[in-house]
Amino acid sequence: MLQITGSIPALVTPFRNGEIDAPALRALVDWQIAEGSAGLVPCGTTGEAATLSIEEHDHVIALVVEAAGGRVPVIAGCGSNDTRVAIHHVLRAAAAGADAALLVAPYYNRPGQRGLLAHFRTIADESPIPLLLYNIPARTGIDMTTETIAELATHPRIIGVKESTGDIGRISELRHACGPDFLILSGNDYMTLGILAHGGHGAISVTANVAPAANAAQVKAALDGDFRTALAWQDRLWPLHQALFSDPSPGPTKYALALFGRSSPEVRLPIPEPSPAAKAAVDAALAHAGLAP
Repeated sequence: MLQITGSIPALVTPFRNGEIDAPALRALVDWQIAEGSAGLVPCGTTGEAATLSIEEHDHVIALVVEAAGGRVPVIAGCGSNDTRVAIHHVLRAAAAGADAALLVAPYYNRPGQRGLLAHFRTIADESPIPLLLYNIPARTGIDMTTETIAELATHPRIIGVKESTGDIGRISELRHACGPDFLILSGNDYMTLGILAHGGHGAISVTANVAPAANAAQVKAALDGDFRTALAWQDRLWPLHQALFSDPSPGPTKYALALFGRSSPEVRLPIPEPSPAAKAAVDAALAHAGLAP
């Protein structure tokens, strides 16, 4: 089984003048790996996948796979509320060399638990690579129950879940229902420490875009059982976890990266440029974490 653990950034997609900035994306991948990130997730929510065309989506995944060069796993964001489109993305990601795919629950359609089972099983049957589920009811309007995830976990290509319900009890529920080898990755930076303490295996992180070394150090400490050190990192990073969501994501994250010259701050509508208050929150959080440019 593919082992996915540690701190894994949900990568932003750099834009310049409305187009994908491929050189900036390649440089971002190199920096992330050098700073200790254990994997990469292109084309997730933070990558503004919702505003990428199908061609752009596939291109970004191929760029990240090429830039990573096998140094860390690439978990391609392939989710869609159209099962056929999700299958397309999975097949293209696999052809590009991605190691796994991340599949968000179908948003807007609200297919119910039977529909979720059918959606993910259909994709898994077609997929040549392992799949991670992504449960984030606040964005999708539907919650994958523990029972549904446990049923899906019996499929040989469904190996884990990115957990973003905000319910810490889900971690123990999932371990009990799916077994300790079923991967559970934190999808909320503010909950990562607690999720790891309850038996999670790592984090798909927004904060890791901006503070990859610090985030990797926190996750490693927690996975090693050194919770005193992990808590010290939490205290340093907590304001940043909050500030990066002080306005719609990934606006504040791209603003922070621009401060370090790693990406343009450009986002695509309907995501707006961060407000002055959000920028001030990011500035203060970076200073608190000892990361001010």
